[in-house]
Amino acid sequence: MEALTAIVIGVLTAASVYLMLARNFMRFLFGLILLSNAVNLTIFASGRMTKGAPALVPYGEDAPLGVVGNALPQALVLTAIVIGFGLLAFTLALAFEGYRRMNTVDTDEMRFAEPKEEVTK
Repeated sequence: MEALTAIVIGVLTAASVYLMLARNFMRFLFGLILLSNAVNLTIFASGRMTKGAPALVPYGEDAPLGVVGNALPQALVLTAIVIGFGLLAFTLALAFEGYRRMNTVDTDEMRFAEPKEEVTK
């Protein structure tokens, strides 16, 4: 199972880098989303993906009994998902406003968004 997860992480990372190297701002944004998902999957896989019970401590015990899932990577991934959604919302608003003002999503054309100064003699 971990080998399959590593392959999926590698494919997601490779696809995200490919998309982020494009000159289209929306492709860059989709690459950023894919990279965020690859990082979340990496954090989740770092907690050893085993079949086990929830990390609950029975009444009167000091620790969980038997094999339990690691709750820390799950909490980190949940936090990263919320932060990633906030980043996605911000960049989508930024992309929309950039497209509205410049009528393009090509980053080369966005570089020259400043109005040209007229030289008067």
